[in-house]
Amino acid sequence: MRIGQLASATGVSRDTLRFYEDQGLIRSRRLDNGYRDYPDEVQELVSYIKTAQKLGFTLAEVGNKLPAIWNAPEPGPAITQLLAEKLQEIDERIEGLRALREQLAARIALTCPLVAGTPAQV
Repeated sequence: MRIGQLASATGVSRDTLRFYEDQGLIRSRRLDNGYRDYPDEVQELVSYIKTAQKLGFTLAEVGNKLPAIWNAPEPGPAITQLLAEKLQEIDERIEGLRALREQLAARIALTCPLVAGTPAQV
């Protein structure tokens, strides 16, 4: 399928598809006239990429993890493991943000919020 057909089928712009190809996320072959020709399975792959982005994965993460998923005899467990790892990463980030929030809240009550341990004068 040509790039315009793939763009219409996936709801992704031609520029985005070219970017995905430049990043090594998808592949095409060149026809004699120079047009890109994508295998049918690329449509499903683009759908996976879009879903992964909606779930918080960066394109770099997708690019690093995608080969293992595609090459797995049964992709389900590989995807489950990948999602579990992402969930753990998000939980760690949330905990870090909670700790940062507590530090900021504590400093609001200080005379000089940039110097710890100077209680505000009331």
